[in-house]
Amino acid sequence: MTSRFIESLLAADRPLIMEIKRSDAHGGDLLAGRSIDEAVARYEAAGAPCISVVTGRWFGGDPSMLPQVAALTDRPLLQKDFITRRAQLHAAKRDGASAVLLTAALLPRSSMHGLVVACLSLGLTPFVEVTREEEIDAVPHADRCVIAVNNKDIRERERGPGDIERSVRLLPALMRSGTRCPVSASGIDDPATAARLLGLGFRGLLIGTSLLRSDDLPGWLDDLDARRKRERTPAGGGR
Repeated sequence: MTSRFIESLLAADRPLIMEIKRSDAHGGDLLAGRSIDEAVARYEAAGAPCISVVTGRWFGGDPSMLPQVAALTDRPLLQKDFITRRAQLHAAKRDGASAVLLTAALLPRSSMHGLVVACLSLGLTPFVEVTREEEIDAVPHADRCVIAVNNKDIRERERGPGDIERSVRLLPALMRSGTRCPVSASGIDDPATAARLLGLGFRGLLIGTSLLRSDDLPGWLDDLDARRKRERTPAGGGR
């Protein structure tokens, strides 16, 4: 079975998983008066290939957000929450998710294996979040998973500034794992950082706070596109 989430991301010219969450790790309002409907419309207009919906309460979320977003868009949806039980997978599937977050730092290896297998049997894509090479090595069926480096530390409730170099360091291990879709997630604050990560070989980026806080989302994305174009253009303009 093919993964709609992975295929949409790999086919996108601008492979950004654009995230909807109500608040940052410090409780700051990220929607800035916008409704969920308005946030979804904003991302659709920006051409988001996939949308992440943070239902975890640490970020002001709740489970009702997922079916609400699913009713507004046909984009593949990632549910971000602390998934530890198979019952949560069935609920995610029912409510419109195409992929679900599995956090390696919080799951014993046996639980990770069981949840990945259960996801795949339900037609959900496991979106496995890692911070260390050993966690990458422990992901079963990596070729059918998204494996994403979290540049922040979930044990600190992602309150730090993030370490983009963690993604850079772990990219070779991601490539070796067999995943078709290595992703860098969190702490990607500007188009320059996003362009750098895509240029290094990441096939997707998960970005929330920076996009939600931008007063000019089309301008943010145009800047990213321009930077990527300059990186691909040979010196001398290809002459």
